Amino acid sequence: MPHWKLTIAYDGTSFHGWQIQPGLPTIQGALAEALHNITGETVLPQGSGRTDTGVHALGQVASFSLSSPIPGSNLQRALNHLLPSSIRVLTVEAVPPEFHARHGACRKTYEYRIAPQAICLPMLAPFVWNCTWPLDLSAMQQAATHVIGRHDFTSFAAIDPDQGDRGKEQEFLSFPEKTAIRTIFASYWHRESELLVYRVTGSGFLHHMVRNLVGTFVDVGRGRTSASALSAILSARSRSAAGPTAPPQGLFLLEVDYKFSGESR
Repeated sequence: MPHWKLTIAYDGTSFHGWQIQPGLPTIQGALAEALHNITGETVLPQGSGRTDTGVHALGQVASFSLSSPIPGSNLQRALNHLLPSSIRVLTVEAVPPEFHARHGACRKTYEYRIAPQAICLPMLAPFVWNCTWPLDLSAMQQAATHVIGRHDFTSFAAIDPDQGDRGKEQEFLSFPEKTAIRTIFASYWHRESELLVYRVTGSGFLHHMVRNLVGTFVDVGRGRTSASALSAILSARSRSAAGPTAPPQGLFLLEVDYKFSGESR
């Protein structure tokens, strides 16, 4: 039975996130439907983790097994023919049956994009936070360094009824138990043309964690919070201690890395 690893890019604007939901368009649902139309099989592709409504991906990873002996190149071509243009399968790789897109992941990289200009062009607006407050990028960068390392990120986790299930969905092998402790390997801001871009790599992320970090960093950039306050916010282990949640459209899942070099991007 062939076992496949897909790398996928998508524009999440018109989707209710990754996870399949009855009666709502989702990335996982679109993939499952396309696979059924191609092979006649009912499979549910497992993603490296959930992305929320309106969040995008340039390197989401999914895995699944098929009974059909269809070659990988044919599968990729057929999927891209059937899927909406807002979802593209970038690569299709045959992998060992024990490979699992979520369980095998050891780190992820996200990027968040802010457009600070007063007038945001319509073709850019679905992919950025058009944040027009004057922002001190150096202060935001200073704040970003405070989250590097192993911390309890409870202050940056969403509080909602679904959080427990999401936490289990997004745990990696490094965190088999339910915990808010994560390791951040890189966290930095930079200017890219007219955009302010935040990039973060970590062992895993809690629900809304990156968006809550960005909202807090923007508060620092506005002068409402000091960069040095990040350590105290982390120590508080309370969502009320951190800043607001940044909107979803500026967030991209860039890359997922795996424990085995043959399965890493």
